[in-house]
Amino acid sequence: MKLSDEKTIERLLFLIKTRGPQTAVALGELVGTTSVAVRQHMEKLAQKGLVSSQDRRESVGRPKKYWQLTEKGDQRFPDRHADLTLEMISSVVETFGEEGLDKLIAKREQRSLDTYSARLSSASNLKAKVVALAKIREAEGYMAEVEHTDDGFLLHENHCPICVAATSCQGFCRSELNLFRTVLGEDAEVQRESHIVSGARRCTYRISQKSA
Repeated sequence: MKLSDEKTIERLLFLIKTRGPQTAVALGELVGTTSVAVRQHMEKLAQKGLVSSQDRRESVGRPKKYWQLTEKGDQRFPDRHADLTLEMISSVVETFGEEGLDKLIAKREQRSLDTYSARLSSASNLKAKVVALAKIREAEGYMAEVEHTDDGFLLHENHCPICVAATSCQGFCRSELNLFRTVLGEDAEVQRESHIVSGARRCTYRISQKSA
């Protein structure tokens, strides 16, 4: 396979990961190639078990084929040291009990709070804080992006590098939500609207300015 083909395939997988199911036409426009070329790539990826397709009937015309990642394809974006993480969580609980695990999560949250607060210290308004937060999360592997809405922002995280740990212990997810609320300040309203651990494609947080 040519290097250019490998780069195109990785880009296609990344786009499906971050944007959800896509048609060959839409993917072709995003990567700058033809829908025919994209279909050829998708068929090869389907044979490898990395993607699957679903026909969707829209308002008019023939059904459109949407391509999505399979569980195997999603594993191309791995969790951080998943097996080791599970083993350590289990060992902490066995040795120190649930209280010990809670202390570990609280320590992690405080460390993140110190780091995030320092990075957001120069942000003068909520928009700047949300953008800065997204950049931090992107660097940490969450594939984060900000969407502007009429009442504020949506912070999307298209990947969860600690998903195995979060699935094993919901305290990690509660801690991250608390972290966001603290670092964005008392004037910000933060609600989680979708959750990877609960089966959603991505985690989404709705962020808005609290009413005076």
